Amino acid sequence: MRMMPAKEFALERVVDYGTPEQNEAVRSILAQVQAEGDAAVARLSEQFDRIRVEPEQLRVTEAELQEAYSRVDDAFVAALRQAADNIRRFHEKQMRTSWMDLQPDGSLLGQIIRPLARVGLYVPGGKAAYPSSVLMNAIPAQVAGVPEIVLVTPPSTGGQAGIDPYILVAAAEAGIREMYRVGGAQAVGALAYGTATIAPVDKIVGPGNIYVALAKRAVYGVVAIDSIAGPSEIVVLADDTADAAYIAADLLSQAEHDEMASAICVTTSLALAQAVSAEVARQLAELPRRDIAAASIRDRGVILLADSLDEAIATVNRLAPEHLELLVAEPFGLLGRIENAGAIFLGPYSSEPVGDYFAGPNHVLPTNGTARFSSPLNVDDFLKKSSVISYSKEALLANGEAIMTLAKHEGLDAHARAIQIRLEKEGKQA
Repeated sequence: MRMMPAKEFALERVVDYGTPEQNEAVRSILAQVQAEGDAAVARLSEQFDRIRVEPEQLRVTEAELQEAYSRVDDAFVAALRQAADNIRRFHEKQMRTSWMDLQPDGSLLGQIIRPLARVGLYVPGGKAAYPSSVLMNAIPAQVAGVPEIVLVTPPSTGGQAGIDPYILVAAAEAGIREMYRVGGAQAVGALAYGTATIAPVDKIVGPGNIYVALAKRAVYGVVAIDSIAGPSEIVVLADDTADAAYIAADLLSQAEHDEMASAICVTTSLALAQAVSAEVARQLAELPRRDIAAASIRDRGVILLADSLDEAIATVNRLAPEHLELLVAEPFGLLGRIENAGAIFLGPYSSEPVGDYFAGPNHVLPTNGTARFSSPLNVDDFLKKSSVISYSKEALLANGEAIMTLAKHEGLDAHARAIQIRLEKEGKQA
Protein backbone atom coordinates (compact mmCIF):
# COMPACT_ATOMS: atom_id res chain seq x y z
CA MET A 1 0.00 0.00 0.00
CA ARG A 2 1.13 3.52 -0.68
CA MET A 3 2.08 5.72 2.25
CA MET A 4 1.84 9.46 2.66
CA PRO A 5 1.67 12.13 5.36
CA ALA A 6 -1.80 12.42 6.86
CA LYS A 7 -1.84 16.20 6.48
CA GLU A 8 -1.46 15.90 2.69
CA PHE A 9 -4.27 13.42 2.09
CA ALA A 10 -7.73 14.25 0.79
CA LEU A 11 -10.04 11.33 0.01
CA GLU A 12 -11.79 11.69 -3.32
CA ARG A 13 -15.49 11.33 -2.63
CA VAL A 14 -17.43 9.13 -5.04
CA VAL A 15 -20.80 10.66 -5.85
CA ASP A 16 -22.34 8.80 -8.78
CA TYR A 17 -25.39 10.50 -10.23
CA GLY A 18 -25.16 8.36 -13.35
CA THR A 19 -24.62 9.23 -16.97
CA PRO A 20 -27.24 11.18 -18.94
CA GLU A 21 -28.11 7.93 -20.70
CA GLN A 22 -28.61 6.08 -17.40
CA ASN A 23 -30.78 8.85 -15.99
CA GLU A 24 -32.90 8.95 -19.13
CA ALA A 25 -33.31 5.16 -19.02
CA VAL A 26 -34.48 5.34 -15.42
CA ARG A 27 -36.94 8.14 -16.18
CA SER A 28 -38.37 6.07 -19.02
CA ILE A 29 -38.70 2.96 -16.86
CA LEU A 30 -40.44 4.82 -14.07
CA ALA A 31 -42.82 6.53 -16.49
CA GLN A 32 -43.76 3.19 -18.02
CA VAL A 33 -44.43 1.61 -14.63
CA GLN A 34 -46.46 4.61 -13.48
CA ALA A 35 -48.58 4.53 -16.66
CA GLU A 36 -48.95 0.79 -17.25
CA GLY A 37 -48.36 -0.90 -13.89
CA ASP A 38 -48.01 -4.69 -14.01
CA ALA A 39 -47.79 -4.82 -17.81
CA ALA A 40 -44.72 -2.58 -17.76
CA VAL A 41 -43.17 -4.53 -14.89
CA ALA A 42 -43.53 -7.79 -16.85
CA ARG A 43 -42.17 -6.28 -20.06
CA LEU A 44 -39.21 -4.57 -18.40
CA SER A 45 -38.31 -7.66 -16.38
CA GLU A 46 -38.22 -9.67 -19.59
CA GLN A 47 -36.09 -7.00 -21.23
CA PHE A 48 -33.51 -6.64 -18.44
CA ASP A 49 -33.61 -9.97 -16.58
CA ARG A 50 -34.44 -12.12 -19.62
CA ILE A 51 -37.34 -13.65 -17.69
CA ARG A 52 -40.99 -12.82 -18.22
CA VAL A 53 -42.89 -12.92 -14.96
CA GLU A 54 -46.64 -12.52 -15.34
CA PRO A 55 -48.47 -10.50 -12.68
CA GLU A 56 -49.99 -13.61 -11.11
CA GLN A 57 -46.46 -15.05 -10.75
CA LEU A 58 -44.88 -12.00 -9.11
CA ARG A 59 -45.61 -12.88 -5.51
CA VAL A 60 -43.51 -15.54 -3.80
CA THR A 61 -45.72 -18.33 -2.47
CA GLU A 62 -45.63 -19.95 0.95
CA ALA A 63 -44.66 -23.22 -0.74
CA GLU A 64 -41.59 -21.51 -2.22
CA LEU A 65 -40.62 -20.27 1.23
CA GLN A 66 -40.81 -23.75 2.65
CA GLU A 67 -38.79 -25.12 -0.26
CA ALA A 68 -36.16 -22.45 0.36
CA TYR A 69 -35.65 -23.77 3.90
CA SER A 70 -35.00 -27.25 2.47
CA ARG A 71 -32.25 -25.80 0.26
CA VAL A 72 -30.42 -23.93 3.03
CA ASP A 73 -28.11 -25.69 5.46
CA ASP A 74 -29.03 -25.84 9.14
CA ALA A 75 -25.85 -24.09 10.30
CA PHE A 76 -26.74 -21.04 8.21
CA VAL A 77 -30.25 -20.89 9.64
CA ALA A 78 -28.91 -21.22 13.20
CA ALA A 79 -26.36 -18.43 12.65
CA LEU A 80 -29.00 -16.26 10.98
CA ARG A 81 -31.33 -16.66 13.94
CA GLN A 82 -28.60 -15.72 16.40
CA ALA A 83 -27.78 -12.63 14.37
CA ALA A 84 -31.46 -11.70 14.09
CA ASP A 85 -31.88 -11.96 17.86
CA ASN A 86 -28.88 -9.70 18.43
CA ILE A 87 -30.08 -7.15 15.88
CA ARG A 88 -33.58 -7.13 17.33
CA ARG A 89 -32.39 -6.65 20.92
CA PHE A 90 -30.13 -3.76 19.91
CA HIS A 91 -32.84 -1.96 17.98
CA GLU A 92 -35.47 -2.48 20.67
CA LYS A 93 -33.37 -0.18 22.88
CA GLN A 94 -33.86 2.61 20.31
CA MET A 95 -37.64 2.74 20.68
CA ARG A 96 -39.19 5.96 21.90
CA THR A 97 -42.71 6.64 23.11
CA SER A 98 -45.26 9.35 22.51
CA TRP A 99 -45.44 12.00 25.23
CA MET A 100 -47.79 14.70 26.49
CA ASP A 101 -46.77 17.66 28.69
CA LEU A 102 -49.51 19.46 30.65
CA GLN A 103 -48.57 23.12 31.12
CA PRO A 104 -49.42 25.14 34.28
CA ASP A 105 -51.84 27.28 32.22
CA GLY A 106 -53.85 24.23 31.21
CA SER A 107 -52.38 23.86 27.71
CA LEU A 108 -51.27 20.45 26.50
CA LEU A 109 -48.23 20.00 24.27
CA GLY A 110 -46.92 16.71 23.04
CA GLN A 111 -45.67 14.41 20.33
CA ILE A 112 -47.29 11.30 18.89
CA ILE A 113 -44.92 8.72 17.43
CA ARG A 114 -46.33 6.21 14.95
CA PRO A 115 -44.77 3.67 12.60
CA LEU A 116 -44.94 4.08 8.85
CA ALA A 117 -47.79 2.04 7.40
CA ARG A 118 -45.91 0.23 4.63
CA VAL A 119 -42.20 -0.08 3.80
CA GLY A 120 -40.52 -1.59 0.75
CA LEU A 121 -37.19 -3.37 1.03
CA TYR A 122 -35.08 -3.70 -2.11
CA VAL A 123 -32.70 -6.68 -2.05
CA PRO A 124 -30.14 -7.16 -4.85
CA GLY A 125 -29.85 -10.54 -6.52
CA GLY A 126 -27.07 -12.46 -8.19
CA LYS A 127 -23.53 -12.02 -6.85
CA ALA A 128 -24.63 -9.13 -4.62
CA ALA A 129 -27.28 -11.12 -2.74
CA TYR A 130 -26.62 -10.47 0.94
CA PRO A 131 -29.01 -12.12 3.44
CA SER A 132 -27.45 -10.07 6.25
CA SER A 133 -28.76 -6.88 4.64
CA VAL A 134 -32.28 -8.31 4.70
CA LEU A 135 -32.05 -8.57 8.49
CA MET A 136 -30.48 -5.13 8.90
CA ASN A 137 -33.20 -3.40 6.87
CA ALA A 138 -36.23 -5.41 7.94
CA ILE A 139 -35.73 -5.82 11.68
CA PRO A 140 -35.62 -2.09 12.60
CA ALA A 141 -38.85 -1.63 10.63
CA GLN A 142 -40.38 -4.57 12.42
CA VAL A 143 -39.28 -3.26 15.82
CA ALA A 144 -40.73 0.15 14.93
CA GLY A 145 -44.07 -1.56 14.44
CA VAL A 146 -44.43 -1.17 10.67
CA PRO A 147 -47.42 -3.42 9.92
CA GLU A 148 -46.56 -4.09 6.27
CA ILE A 149 -43.00 -4.82 5.13
CA VAL A 150 -42.67 -5.92 1.53
CA LEU A 151 -39.56 -7.25 -0.20
CA VAL A 152 -38.65 -7.03 -3.87
CA THR A 153 -35.70 -8.83 -5.40
CA PRO A 154 -34.84 -9.79 -8.99
CA PRO A 155 -35.37 -13.37 -10.17
CA SER A 156 -32.49 -15.48 -11.39
CA THR A 157 -31.22 -14.11 -14.69
CA GLY A 158 -31.78 -16.18 -17.80
CA GLY A 159 -33.55 -19.13 -16.24
CA GLN A 160 -36.40 -20.00 -13.93
CA ALA A 161 -37.93 -17.10 -12.04
CA GLY A 162 -36.51 -18.32 -8.76
CA ILE A 163 -34.99 -16.29 -5.94
CA ASP A 164 -31.87 -17.04 -3.93
CA PRO A 165 -33.14 -19.34 -1.15
CA TYR A 166 -30.87 -17.65 1.40
CA ILE A 167 -32.61 -14.33 0.71
CA LEU A 168 -36.02 -15.96 1.14
CA VAL A 169 -35.03 -17.62 4.40
CA ALA A 170 -33.54 -14.39 5.78
CA ALA A 171 -36.74 -12.54 4.89
CA ALA A 172 -38.90 -15.19 6.51
CA GLU A 173 -36.76 -15.13 9.66
CA ALA A 174 -37.20 -11.34 9.75
CA GLY A 175 -40.96 -11.79 9.63
CA ILE A 176 -41.55 -10.80 5.99
CA ARG A 177 -44.24 -12.73 4.16
CA GLU A 178 -44.95 -10.41 1.23
CA MET A 179 -42.22 -10.83 -1.39
CA TYR A 180 -42.10 -10.19 -5.13
CA ARG A 181 -39.74 -11.40 -7.84
CA VAL A 182 -38.93 -8.10 -9.52
CA GLY A 183 -35.79 -6.00 -9.50
CA GLY A 184 -34.17 -2.98 -11.04
CA ALA A 185 -35.67 0.47 -11.51
CA GLN A 186 -39.01 -1.14 -12.39
CA ALA A 187 -39.20 -2.60 -8.87
CA VAL A 188 -38.57 0.83 -7.36
CA GLY A 189 -41.29 2.25 -9.60
CA ALA A 190 -43.75 -0.45 -8.55
CA LEU A 191 -43.08 0.25 -4.87
CA ALA A 192 -43.37 4.00 -5.31
CA TYR A 193 -46.41 4.23 -7.58
CA GLY A 194 -48.09 0.89 -6.98
CA THR A 195 -49.54 -1.55 -9.49
CA ALA A 196 -52.58 -3.81 -9.46
CA THR A 197 -50.40 -6.48 -7.82
CA ILE A 198 -47.96 -4.47 -5.68
CA ALA A 199 -49.46 -1.83 -3.39
CA PRO A 200 -47.44 1.40 -3.02
CA VAL A 201 -45.24 1.95 0.02
CA ASP A 202 -44.33 4.95 2.16
CA LYS A 203 -40.57 4.38 2.16
CA ILE A 204 -38.03 2.37 0.16
CA VAL A 205 -34.83 1.09 1.77
CA GLY A 206 -32.05 -1.20 0.68
CA PRO A 207 -29.04 -1.17 -1.67
CA GLY A 208 -28.93 -1.74 -5.41
CA ASN A 209 -27.01 -1.01 -8.59
CA ILE A 210 -26.74 2.40 -10.23
CA TYR A 211 -30.18 2.06 -11.87
CA VAL A 212 -31.80 1.24 -8.53
CA ALA A 213 -29.99 4.14 -6.86
CA LEU A 214 -31.05 6.58 -9.58
CA ALA A 215 -34.63 5.32 -9.43
CA LYS A 216 -34.74 5.81 -5.66
CA ARG A 217 -33.39 9.31 -6.11
CA ALA A 218 -36.03 10.03 -8.76
CA VAL A 219 -39.02 8.85 -6.69
CA TYR A 220 -37.91 10.67 -3.53
CA GLY A 221 -40.76 12.95 -2.60
CA VAL A 222 -43.36 10.48 -3.81
CA VAL A 223 -41.96 8.18 -1.13
CA ALA A 224 -39.16 8.47 1.39
CA ILE A 225 -35.86 6.66 0.84
CA ASP A 226 -33.03 5.70 3.16
CA SER A 227 -30.06 7.20 1.30
CA ILE A 228 -28.01 7.11 -1.88
CA ALA A 229 -25.08 5.11 -0.61
CA GLY A 230 -21.54 5.40 -1.91
CA PRO A 231 -18.86 2.67 -1.97
CA SER A 232 -17.93 1.00 1.30
CA GLU A 233 -15.06 2.40 3.36
CA ILE A 234 -12.99 1.60 6.42
CA VAL A 235 -10.48 3.60 8.43
CA VAL A 236 -8.26 1.92 11.03
CA LEU A 237 -6.63 4.20 13.60
CA ALA A 238 -3.72 2.27 15.05
CA ASP A 239 -0.75 2.77 17.33
CA ASP A 240 2.39 0.67 17.72
CA THR A 241 0.54 -1.84 19.96
CA ALA A 242 -1.68 -2.98 17.08
CA ASP A 243 -1.28 -6.25 15.20
CA ALA A 244 -0.41 -5.60 11.54
CA ALA A 245 -2.07 -8.86 10.45
CA TYR A 246 -5.37 -7.80 12.03
CA ILE A 247 -5.22 -4.39 10.38
CA ALA A 248 -4.45 -5.84 6.95
CA ALA A 249 -7.25 -8.38 7.23
CA ASP A 250 -9.77 -5.72 8.18
CA LEU A 251 -8.67 -3.37 5.40
CA LEU A 252 -9.09 -6.18 2.88
CA SER A 253 -12.49 -7.09 4.28
CA GLN A 254 -13.76 -3.79 2.88
CA ALA A 255 -11.58 -3.76 -0.21
CA GLU A 256 -13.18 -6.98 -1.47
CA HIS A 257 -16.62 -5.30 -1.63
CA ASP A 258 -15.97 -3.08 -4.61
CA GLU A 259 -13.16 -1.70 -6.74
CA MET A 260 -14.24 1.75 -5.52
CA ALA A 261 -14.16 0.82 -1.80
CA SER A 262 -11.58 2.68 0.28
CA ALA A 263 -9.32 1.11 2.90
CA ILE A 264 -7.23 3.49 5.01
CA CYS A 265 -4.91 3.04 7.97
CA VAL A 266 -3.95 6.08 10.05
CA THR A 267 -0.99 5.66 12.38
CA THR A 268 1.86 7.50 14.06
CA SER A 269 4.16 4.47 13.73
CA LEU A 270 6.31 4.08 10.60
CA ALA A 271 7.25 0.54 11.65
CA LEU A 272 3.59 -0.46 11.90
CA ALA A 273 2.83 1.20 8.56
CA GLN A 274 5.55 -0.85 6.87
CA ALA A 275 4.33 -4.06 8.52
CA VAL A 276 0.74 -3.39 7.47
CA SER A 277 1.78 -2.75 3.88
CA ALA A 278 3.66 -6.06 3.77
CA GLU A 279 0.73 -7.91 5.37
CA VAL A 280 -1.75 -6.50 2.89
CA ALA A 281 0.37 -7.75 0.00
CA ARG A 282 0.75 -11.19 1.59
CA GLN A 283 -2.93 -11.64 2.45
CA LEU A 284 -4.15 -10.19 -0.82
CA ALA A 285 -2.46 -12.96 -2.77
CA GLU A 286 -4.60 -15.51 -0.91
CA LEU A 287 -8.02 -13.87 -1.39
CA PRO A 288 -10.59 -15.48 -3.72
CA ARG A 289 -11.82 -11.94 -4.65
CA ARG A 290 -8.29 -10.61 -4.99
CA ASP A 291 -8.90 -8.89 -8.33
CA ILE A 292 -11.58 -6.64 -6.78
CA ALA A 293 -9.62 -6.12 -3.57
CA ALA A 294 -6.39 -5.40 -5.46
CA ALA A 295 -8.08 -2.68 -7.52
CA SER A 296 -9.48 -1.10 -4.37
CA ILE A 297 -6.13 -1.18 -2.58
CA ARG A 298 -4.31 0.16 -5.65
CA ASP A 299 -6.65 3.07 -6.30
CA ARG A 300 -8.16 3.90 -2.91
CA GLY A 301 -6.01 2.20 -0.32
CA VAL A 302 -3.51 4.24 1.67
CA ILE A 303 -1.55 4.32 4.93
CA LEU A 304 -1.46 7.79 6.44
CA LEU A 305 1.41 8.75 8.73
CA ALA A 306 0.46 11.31 11.37
CA ASP A 307 2.98 13.32 13.36
CA SER A 308 0.95 12.96 16.54
CA LEU A 309 -2.12 11.23 17.95
CA ASP A 310 -3.95 14.55 17.84
CA GLU A 311 -3.28 14.82 14.12
CA ALA A 312 -4.39 11.21 13.61
CA ILE A 313 -7.70 11.86 15.37
CA ALA A 314 -8.23 15.08 13.41
CA THR A 315 -7.63 13.11 10.20
CA VAL A 316 -10.22 10.50 11.18
CA ASN A 317 -12.81 13.16 11.95
CA ARG A 318 -12.09 14.83 8.63
CA LEU A 319 -12.58 11.54 6.76
CA ALA A 320 -15.85 10.76 8.64
CA PRO A 321 -15.63 7.08 7.70
CA GLU A 322 -18.42 4.55 7.39
CA HIS A 323 -16.46 2.07 9.56
CA LEU A 324 -13.79 3.14 12.06
CA GLU A 325 -11.63 0.75 14.03
CA LEU A 326 -9.63 1.98 17.03
CA LEU A 327 -6.75 -0.47 17.34
CA VAL A 328 -4.87 1.38 20.04
CA ALA A 329 -3.72 0.59 23.56
CA GLU A 330 -6.64 2.46 25.20
CA PRO A 331 -9.49 2.65 22.66
CA PHE A 332 -12.08 3.85 25.19
CA GLY A 333 -9.81 6.76 26.01
CA LEU A 334 -10.18 7.99 22.42
CA LEU A 335 -13.89 7.27 21.98
CA GLY A 336 -15.02 10.67 23.24
CA ARG A 337 -12.78 12.43 20.72
CA ILE A 338 -14.27 10.70 17.70
CA GLU A 339 -16.87 13.07 16.23
CA ASN A 340 -17.60 11.63 12.80
CA ALA A 341 -18.02 7.91 12.12
CA GLY A 342 -20.86 5.62 11.12
CA ALA A 343 -19.81 2.75 13.38
CA ILE A 344 -16.88 2.65 15.81
CA PHE A 345 -15.16 -0.66 16.60
CA LEU A 346 -13.05 -0.72 19.76
CA GLY A 347 -10.09 -3.03 20.28
CA PRO A 348 -8.51 -5.98 18.46
CA TYR A 349 -11.46 -8.36 18.77
CA SER A 350 -14.08 -5.97 17.37
CA SER A 351 -13.28 -6.68 13.74
CA GLU A 352 -15.55 -4.88 11.29
CA PRO A 353 -17.29 -8.12 10.15
CA VAL A 354 -18.51 -8.57 13.75
CA GLY A 355 -20.68 -5.52 13.16
CA ASP A 356 -21.52 -6.41 9.58
CA TYR A 357 -23.12 -9.69 10.53
CA PHE A 358 -23.70 -10.42 14.15
CA ALA A 359 -23.21 -8.00 17.04
CA GLY A 360 -26.52 -6.16 16.66
CA PRO A 361 -25.88 -2.54 15.54
CA ASN A 362 -27.01 -1.82 12.01
CA HIS A 363 -24.57 -2.25 9.14
CA VAL A 364 -26.43 0.20 6.90
CA LEU A 365 -24.14 3.15 7.57
CA PRO A 366 -23.47 6.63 6.21
CA THR A 367 -20.80 6.65 3.49
CA ASN A 368 -18.93 9.27 1.49
CA GLY A 369 -18.25 11.48 4.51
CA THR A 370 -21.95 11.80 5.34
CA ALA A 371 -21.27 10.54 8.88
CA ARG A 372 -20.67 14.25 9.53
CA PHE A 373 -24.44 14.72 9.56
CA SER A 374 -26.22 11.38 9.25
CA SER A 375 -26.61 8.16 11.21
CA PRO A 376 -26.84 4.39 10.78
CA LEU A 377 -30.21 2.99 9.74
CA ASN A 378 -32.29 2.77 12.90
CA VAL A 379 -35.79 2.47 14.29
CA ASP A 380 -36.40 6.22 13.89
CA ASP A 381 -36.12 5.77 10.13
CA PHE A 382 -39.40 3.86 10.21
CA LEU A 383 -41.29 6.20 12.52
CA LYS A 384 -43.10 9.47 11.92
CA LYS A 385 -43.95 12.09 14.49
CA SER A 386 -46.93 14.40 14.90
CA SER A 387 -46.90 17.43 17.19
CA VAL A 388 -49.89 17.94 19.49
CA ILE A 389 -51.01 21.45 20.54
CA SER A 390 -54.02 22.00 22.77
CA TYR A 391 -53.85 25.67 23.84
CA SER A 392 -56.02 26.81 26.73
CA LYS A 393 -58.05 30.04 26.78
CA GLU A 394 -55.76 31.39 29.48
CA ALA A 395 -52.65 30.70 27.41
CA LEU A 396 -54.08 32.38 24.33
CA LEU A 397 -55.09 35.48 26.29
CA ALA A 398 -51.65 35.63 27.91
CA ASN A 399 -49.63 35.09 24.72
CA GLY A 400 -51.86 36.38 21.93
CA GLU A 401 -50.21 39.79 21.66
CA ALA A 402 -46.76 38.18 21.28
CA ILE A 403 -48.08 35.85 18.57
CA MET A 404 -49.61 38.76 16.66
CA THR A 405 -46.39 40.77 16.93
CA LEU A 406 -44.46 37.99 15.22
CA ALA A 407 -47.13 37.48 12.54
CA LYS A 408 -47.33 41.20 11.72
CA HIS A 409 -43.54 41.44 11.47
CA GLU A 410 -43.67 38.81 8.72
CA GLY A 411 -46.48 40.63 6.93
CA LEU A 412 -49.00 37.85 7.52
CA ASP A 413 -51.97 39.91 8.62
CA ALA A 414 -54.46 37.04 8.33
CA HIS A 415 -52.38 35.09 10.84
CA ALA A 416 -52.53 38.00 13.26
CA ARG A 417 -56.26 38.48 12.63
CA ALA A 418 -56.96 34.81 13.49
CA ILE A 419 -55.57 35.55 16.94
CA GLN A 420 -57.08 39.05 17.24
CA ILE A 421 -60.61 37.78 16.63
CA ARG A 422 -60.27 35.32 19.49
CA LEU A 423 -58.75 37.87 21.84
CA GLU A 424 -61.59 40.33 21.16
CA LYS A 425 -64.29 37.72 21.64
CA GLU A 426 -62.81 35.79 24.56
CA GLY A 427 -61.45 38.93 26.21
CA LYS A 428 -64.95 40.38 26.40
CA GLN A 429 -66.21 37.16 27.92
CA ALA A 430 -63.37 36.88 30.42
